[in-house]
Amino acid sequence: MAEQTRHPRAFTAIVNPAAGGSAGAGTLVSLARELRQAGAEVLVEYSRGLGHAATLARAAAKRGDVVLGVGGDGMVGCVGGALAGTEAPFGIVPSGRGNDFARQLGIPSAPSELAALLLEGEPRAVDVIEANGTPVLGSVYAGVDAVANDNANKTRLLRGSAAYYVGALRAVLGWRPADYRITVDGEVMERRGYTVVAANSGFYGFGRHIAPDAAVDDGLLDVVIIKHASRTLFFAVMRELEDGSHVRRPQVEVVRGREVRIELATPGRALPYGADGELPGTLPVTARVMPGALRVLAPPADGQEGPSL
Repeated sequence: MAEQTRHPRAFTAIVNPAAGGSAGAGTLVSLARELRQAGAEVLVEYSRGLGHAATLARAAAKRGDVVLGVGGDGMVGCVGGALAGTEAPFGIVPSGRGNDFARQLGIPSAPSELAALLLEGEPRAVDVIEANGTPVLGSVYAGVDAVANDNANKTRLLRGSAAYYVGALRAVLGWRPADYRITVDGEVMERRGYTVVAANSGFYGFGRHIAPDAAVDDGLLDVVIIKHASRTLFFAVMRELEDGSHVRRPQVEVVRGREVRIELATPGRALPYGADGELPGTLPVTARVMPGALRVLAPPADGQEGPSL
């Protein structure tokens, strides 16, 4: 029997054991089989938490492996963030609840298609956000969405989009309008509203198209401000997030910039901010774009020619 040719790429898959349940585990097993059948080496590492995942990612990159983030946006953001500013290639295995950054990049979920991309695709340079010193891939958001995120994380009986929907409903019903001071590239704006989102990726919150014109390779953040309105109108805006049509409403404002600071204009209130599905802290937060800081194995952007898969 002829010896199998070894593929030049070796992979380290860093897994969040809690993400995706049995479906996530099945995705990784099928993907690893496809990669090994093509002659690639695959090492699977299980993280004990996000800090441990970042350590594993840096060690794998130092060995020269392609580092795979296996899980949802939190794990993908953590592993990808650990590689930001390096030349290490990064692959995404979407198997969590949201998978919003993978959706933005057009990462396939079928193991055979994903394996072909990881084996033969060329790394694509994409932007990263630095938020209070921490790398973030998708977006930073501060408002009712971050409160909904917190509610969903605390929900034990529901998972996925159902948990977020219930968490969002609770957040909206208890919401008091926030007075924001938003500084975009030195220009200060004061707005009252529901949320401010500094978006690198167009998607967040389980497929909601919060910033439909955002691009991960333009060196800019799309800052989406949902201003104060009645709850009825707010729920209408939430429905329109499915297709991005909310940005046509006068209650929604979009500006662009390289550096965004979000803070509360009035003292005495604490408001969390979210990042890639996690809740790193409370306002204020400063988000800066890091142009082309991460090399991701992803389909080429529209209008670019890529390798045949």
